[in-house]
Amino acid sequence: MPPAASAPAAALLCGEVRTHLLPVHQALDIRTAAQFLGLRADERVLLSERPNLYARSPDTLTGVDCPLPTADGARTRAVGTVAARAALTEGRVLQSSAHVTLPAAGPDRRRPWGEYLVRPGVAEPVGKLPPDAVADGVLGGGRPGDLDLGAIADGLLTRLLRHPLIDHRPPLRSRPTRLRWAALPAAPDEEPSLEFTLAEDHLRTVRLRVPEGTPAAEVAGLCDDLALHDWLLTTVVRLFDGIRPDTPAVLAALRPAVDHLLHLWMPRARVTGDLAPLWDELETRPGFTRQWETLVRRIRDQLALHAIPSPHREAELTP
Repeated sequence: MPPAASAPAAALLCGEVRTHLLPVHQALDIRTAAQFLGLRADERVLLSERPNLYARSPDTLTGVDCPLPTADGARTRAVGTVAARAALTEGRVLQSSAHVTLPAAGPDRRRPWGEYLVRPGVAEPVGKLPPDAVADGVLGGGRPGDLDLGAIADGLLTRLLRHPLIDHRPPLRSRPTRLRWAALPAAPDEEPSLEFTLAEDHLRTVRLRVPEGTPAAEVAGLCDDLALHDWLLTTVVRLFDGIRPDTPAVLAALRPAVDHLLHLWMPRARVTGDLAPLWDELETRPGFTRQWETLVRRIRDQLALHAIPSPHREAELTP
């Protein structure tokens, strides 16, 4: 393959993330995680032990030649490749994601495939790109046959969940979440911004304005981090659903959260400096860390209360 060419300036960056509890009884250690995420023989898995155990696969590429989703119904075609990757946090939470860079314009006719392959993760429009309409279309989900980044992320997730290391014995019940994102370059006089929306029970959307020239991989890293922490919040909130706090069942429901989830909360741990301030908007509204700390206190209070013998229980034990 010819060497990668420099990527054209991005008019729109977009992607989708799947976040899933790895269905294994025992969390994978860092070496096993590298084996699990070894998607390509020619590139190594990225490993990190600070500030927590983290492994990320090399990118895989999927060729696309299809219409782009647009909110106004305009038909805009794009040709190129989508980058997909997977990450594992503390050997316990698996994420698969796909992202693409879309330039403002491309040739009026389709190029030979070789010219697209030298720009991995870039899909060129045939003609001009309407970035705002495509951003709205991406966040809205598009139509059948449109570019579907979620399907690419799902395909990678399915591939990993068939790995021989998976024993399908998770320590707690949870549901996966989806996060779609679209990032437009901020104008010179415009501050970067982030708008987070709970679109459905399991779907979130994020609209961003980022500094012009920000690499797609860095924006994808921010959105992966956001998706991870949103999944943690969602999963712990659901642990309380349908459980009476004055029954022993609360212990069986909450102890796995202490063992496997509470130590994973580390917002911005791997977000680049230019994008890290965008987390401040999430801390103000909806208040991610404030809600998390409230949940943690609630869990610890429940465990502490159930560790204290109640007078009723002592009476039952007295002959």
